[in-house]
Amino acid sequence: MSRTLEVADIVRAAGNRFWEHHGSHLAWQHRKVLAAVVRCRTAALGAHRDQCTRCGHQAISYNSCRNRHCPRCQGNARSRWLAKRRAELLPVSYFHIVFTLPHELSALALQNKRLLYHLLFQASTATLLELAADIGFLGVLHTWGQNLHHHPHIHYVVPAGGLAPDGSRWIPSSRRFFLPVAALSRIFRGKFAAGLKQLFLEHKLQFHDPLQSLAEPRRFRQFLRHLFHQDWVVYAKPPFGGPEHVLNYLARYTHRVAISNHRLVAFQNDRVSFRCKDYAHGGKQKIMTVSADEFLRRFLIHVLSKGLVRIRHFGLFANRRRGNMLARCRALLGVDDCATNTEITIQLRCSVCTGPVLVIERMTSSQLHFRLGLILPDPQRCNLDSS
Repeated sequence: MSRTLEVADIVRAAGNRFWEHHGSHLAWQHRKVLAAVVRCRTAALGAHRDQCTRCGHQAISYNSCRNRHCPRCQGNARSRWLAKRRAELLPVSYFHIVFTLPHELSALALQNKRLLYHLLFQASTATLLELAADIGFLGVLHTWGQNLHHHPHIHYVVPAGGLAPDGSRWIPSSRRFFLPVAALSRIFRGKFAAGLKQLFLEHKLQFHDPLQSLAEPRRFRQFLRHLFHQDWVVYAKPPFGGPEHVLNYLARYTHRVAISNHRLVAFQNDRVSFRCKDYAHGGKQKIMTVSADEFLRRFLIHVLSKGLVRIRHFGLFANRRRGNMLARCRALLGVDDCATNTEITIQLRCSVCTGPVLVIERMTSSQLHFRLGLILPDPQRCNLDSS
């Protein structure tokens, strides 16, 4: 049975050539991500020996790179994160609301990622809190569409209701309707444009080719007016069920990367084929084929700046308030507060008997070099490392 095609295979084959052609236009984060992807779960990062506590079976596994952009490293991180969120969910229905930046802002956002992604969070959360002050919600930033083009948007998961202004009772929302989408769109547009204008006045925005003309105040004002003449997309999906439904839903949106390995179809003659949904035609599945260079270019435009947090909590569920507010909401909903003390355990399982597995030995790449009789040889590596 042939091994599943992975993003790492494409980086190994085409990464060096891509960097030679485009490296002068890329940042050190891009090189770091390519190096991490190609080294993930290889002998280059060392390994650990696991032993089943039930049947005694032993196995040696290569270590993961733990880079948040690596397609192979998100499963365990997602499981740990979801286990924590399980204790924080309320026994109510939840809404899913999506705020999307217009395509005209894409190039500017790519040149000012940290500033404009942060502004996207600021404007969208301020919009929600202006129309419904005492609510709590969680947001997840995505920067891609199915075709890997730049498409920045934020998914919000919002409980169907909130606290009364005096905090004395829980006010449920309609089962079919949370907030008016048209109002959300107009307020979101106004707040983002105001924030963008302020960044310009403070000389914080960068304008590189082909956006250099926007550095001139008159052209920038024209650009803002153009943005105001179009409708901004805010999408509200129908509500889904209680906590377990929310967890299953979040599992599809948190800790995702631009493209997962299972969407790759083929890599032949320096061409990459992958599955994507065509939402312009009802979400129909299609196969897209691009050159390896173009595939890597699209993959890397979604690398986030160091320290940029893409999963955030707001309102009643903001980090500094969440503990007290969750207890208050549960009390008003008549729910036992003990759920907040749920024990969080992510246990590895034996591939033979599914028993619990413990790590009994850790080995560095140097140690593995002298013990190759125990493991497979180090796979072919791409020399993208800066060292």
